Amino acid sequence: MTNKITKAVIGATAGVGLVLFGAPAIVSVLGFKAGGIAAGSIAAKMMSAAAIANNGGVAAGSTVAVLQSVGAAGLSVGAKIGLSSALGTLGAAVGATTP
Repeated sequence: MTNKITKAVIGATAGVGLVLFGAPAIVSVLGFKAGGIAAGSIAAKMMSAAAIANNGGVAAGSTVAVLQSVGAAGLSVGAKIGLSSALGTLGAAVGATTP
């Protein structure tokens, strides 16, 4: 039983770590930076495709707009709490059932 609890705690920690550190790092690697979208990056290609699809502009609330917001300001406190709760719980469940 203790082994199962240990695995659940490790899984929950991994889930929360993914939200707090992994997600912002991945967004940054894609090219969504604090100073804007990095030239030649995947983010630049996404922005170009979104602008073409929307007659020259990027729609508010679109995937590109949300990722740029996360890249510039990070996740909001509400998003951190919600995602940490969801992925922490999921990580605990996966960890507890891992043989």
